[in-house]
Amino acid sequence: MSFVESIQTVLGKYCDFQGRARRSEYWWYTLAYCVVSGILSGLAQNSTLFGVISGIFSLALLLPSLGVSVRRLHDINKSGWWLLIGLIPIIGWIILLIWEVKDSDPGDNQYGPNPKGM
Repeated sequence: MSFVESIQTVLGKYCDFQGRARRSEYWWYTLAYCVVSGILSGLAQNSTLFGVISGIFSLALLLPSLGVSVRRLHDINKSGWWLLIGLIPIIGWIILLIWEVKDSDPGDNQYGPNPKGM
């Protein structure tokens, strides 16, 4: 999945917590989100307007970010509720990172068919 396809897919499934998401979909979206968020945060240091824009950007993309994260966990056959493990400082984040880089479960699972089309 390309960068543009990934962004279109995530934003097209704005509030969709069903199904599965490939690693490329998740990581391209995460890269784009971090770059734009970092730029806006840097600009917010000098301007209140950019602080407001940064806040609106973060709120607007909260649901798509949660959705793609849940679908990514579904891809490795984990419930979306496992995102809450990220509330545990450091250890929770490390566990989530390991799961996010893990390859898809081959074949179908309880969350749907493999998005790789295997």
